[in-house]
Amino acid sequence: MRKLFITLTSCLLITSAVFAQDYQVGIGVRTPFSNGLTAKYFFRSDQAAEVLLASRWGGFYFAGLYELHANPFGWNGFYAYYGAGAHYGFWSSNSNYPEKSSMNHNLIGVVGIAGIEYNFSNIPFNISLDYKPAFNPLNTPKFWIDEFGLSIRYVWGSR
Repeated sequence: MRKLFITLTSCLLITSAVFAQDYQVGIGVRTPFSNGLTAKYFFRSDQAAEVLLASRWGGFYFAGLYELHANPFGWNGFYAYYGAGAHYGFWSSNSNYPEKSSMNHNLIGVVGIAGIEYNFSNIPFNISLDYKPAFNPLNTPKFWIDEFGLSIRYVWGSR
């Protein structure tokens, strides 16, 4: 996975041509490790803000991300993106979290994201697959390295 992240990042940095996204706003669902909602808004053709509200370990977390998008291979409807942001959440260890204690946990930290996205040309939907590691300096667990996500969004607002 590290090689994929390095390859995607390198492609985005090397690519000088940036192409506009096919939509301005997308709202949908995200799964499998964290199940929840995703909303993405493009404020420039290559820059977006994404908000996630998800459930994990019997609790919830909120993440806000800034993302850079590009079409590194020139394929119609296919984009790669990367970015960073922050998250806040809470859960109870009485749930299915691996740590067996009766404590409640608050979570605050920084988040990275790298992924690929495909926008369908004949229907107003897109699909994305991403990797979203997180570092929580004040809480346990310190690192979340298992956050892979598949998102499906309804999109509108061509730019």
